[in-house]
Amino acid sequence: MTDSTKATRASIQIGDLTVDGFMLPDGSYRMSQTQTAEAVGKDESNARKFLGSKGIKTLLSKGYTPGSIEVDPNDQIRGQTRINALPLDVVSAFWVWELSRKNKQALALVMAMTIETLTRRFDVAFGVSRSESEYNQLLRDQNAALQATLEDLADAYAEPDILREHVSSLEQQIREMGGEPWQLPEGE
Repeated sequence: MTDSTKATRASIQIGDLTVDGFMLPDGSYRMSQTQTAEAVGKDESNARKFLGSKGIKTLLSKGYTPGSIEVDPNDQIRGQTRINALPLDVVSAFWVWELSRKNKQALALVMAMTIETLTRRFDVAFGVSRSESEYNQLLRDQNAALQATLEDLADAYAEPDILREHVSSLEQQIREMGGEPWQLPEGE
């Protein structure tokens, strides 16, 4: 992107999450690399590593180099005047990548946004009209329900992990006593 490209900043509400969104002169949207990572509980360095990984090539069939954009100083509420900006397809790819790596925050965010997108499309098809605040409340409610479900799943998945750890410990104790786990004693 050239130095003459100035983006306009706006606050974007995603349920309880508020991020800065940027619109370029061509009408395309961007999100900062830092907020992209922070939205799913990660540090900016995770997003930077993702951009150089095979993961992005797998999800988008291409690599991506972030462009630095200048933010219109009239929109300067907080933050820098230049940011590393990611197009929304790259933002989505990062969140899906984090979801595939079992990031619970990414799972909740992607699920809630998918449900909201489907709800909006169904609302249009059936002529249902809702305000943005109603959609945000639906997103908050869905996100809270998903978080509770994820906590239950985490507990359910932890039990087999605890059992595997216990079996592994017992196998190690058998080895330390000169035996071989899962083998019958000699002569039997």
